[in-house]
Amino acid sequence: MGVNGTHDLDGVGTWGGGLTGGLVAGIAMGLVLHLGGNQIELLGGLAAEPEMAIGVGWTIHLMLSIAFGLLFAAIVSRRVIQDQIDEFNDYVIAGLAFGAVVGLFAGGVVFPIAMERAGVATLPLPYLPVSGPAAELFSALLFGLGHLVYGLVLGAVFAAVNGVTPSGVRERVPLGR
Repeated sequence: MGVNGTHDLDGVGTWGGGLTGGLVAGIAMGLVLHLGGNQIELLGGLAAEPEMAIGVGWTIHLMLSIAFGLLFAAIVSRRVIQDQIDEFNDYVIAGLAFGAVVGLFAGGVVFPIAMERAGVATLPLPYLPVSGPAAELFSALLFGLGHLVYGLVLGAVFAAVNGVTPSGVRERVPLGR
């Protein structure tokens, strides 16, 4: 990392990257959580109608994903951060760190609220394919992995929307900068 001399962010790229990155990353993370252990259904426990849990879970998850994508854009577009971010990999690392922090927030605040609303007092969750202590470990690992996937995809999409490409792509494809 060094002083950014390779690109500038503009308003369209910043907010477009945050919105697009948040949505695409939310879909990637949602697939990990939904297919890995039906955890999207748990977030849907916030719904008034239990039969709508999956649809409401996806809706809430994607809205939160976009909001956090915009927050990521606001953070990484600050000059103090831009002075440290120069390459595609730097955005991916920033995204991974952001995803980890969001995961800690979600696991410590949002997830317990969703569990309470879904009527689940403790793990193991009835939505997981395994039970007992293995379910608790599986749930925590899946939740952590999902948030790392979110951060990785968010950082990569944000960089791509703003014209920052991996060095291997720049070497092979002339992008006319």
